[in-house]
Amino acid sequence: MTMLADPMPGTETPAPPLRQALNLADMYRDSEIGPLLAELDRDLIGLQPVKQRIREIAAYLLVTKARRELGLETSTPTLHMAFTGNPGTGKTTVALRMAGILHRLGYVRRGHLVSVTRDDLVGQYIGHTAPKTKEVLKRAMGGVLFIDEAYYLYRPENEKDYGQEAIEILLQVMENQRDDLVVILAGYADRMQTFFSANPGFRSRIAHHIDFPDYDDEELLRIADLIAEKEGYRFDEGARAALADYVAARRNRPDFANARSIRNAFDRARLRQAIRLFEAGGEVDADALSTITAAEIRSSRVLSRDG
Repeated sequence: MTMLADPMPGTETPAPPLRQALNLADMYRDSEIGPLLAELDRDLIGLQPVKQRIREIAAYLLVTKARRELGLETSTPTLHMAFTGNPGTGKTTVALRMAGILHRLGYVRRGHLVSVTRDDLVGQYIGHTAPKTKEVLKRAMGGVLFIDEAYYLYRPENEKDYGQEAIEILLQVMENQRDDLVVILAGYADRMQTFFSANPGFRSRIAHHIDFPDYDDEELLRIADLIAEKEGYRFDEGARAALADYVAARRNRPDFANARSIRNAFDRARLRQAIRLFEAGGEVDADALSTITAAEIRSSRVLSRDG
């Protein structure tokens, strides 16, 4: 049997030569981020500016990975983000897809999403905040930490508030462990601007700011159809006309929450359909069990005379 000779003393085994080129299309296919981007297009109505920014970030990360594999000078990209917009505009859904993209491209180890609010991070007494915040960070490591309504961490009107302690811990981890954790801060645009002004450490660590616009009326109607389809229901023609009136009226209410309001309206309509069928009695077929009528929409308090 032929034995391999040991290297001569004082010599080193030469490193394998660096690759000269990579095929980005092959890298894109092998990373399997394509299906995630397709899901984003399929599951989220509208939001074209948001989807474009996510594609741009994915392309940037893919190119950065290629640079690293070709031995080009590459620093760890800062990936912390801010999602601004009104409730129900898809921020949590996009954060979940972003976690998957980061994982498949090798920028986080696990690719899970941990979604929290102030109450999960800030304690009620001295010595309570640090353990709570560190426990959340421990759960989020290797993935994405999504902090909704992040501006509530900072309450300058209360000098005894413990939010500042959570902020200091978060800033330290965002800087020192940015290769193992991505933090996404979310909330209303104007309040987030005030929050960043009061906490410049956060602003300097956020690489990507993405604004989520409100849905227009037609997009909300398409969202209603999508929700109904996923649940095995449909709206008849009368219900669709009633929905258009509902959307126009609901938008003017102070607690309007975009797709979340549509989801709630569908759930209430489904309850009204169930009681209508129950009280009518008799036989029902699949079509009757699956159809939402105008009566289920127009009996909403939003469209009723006293609503």
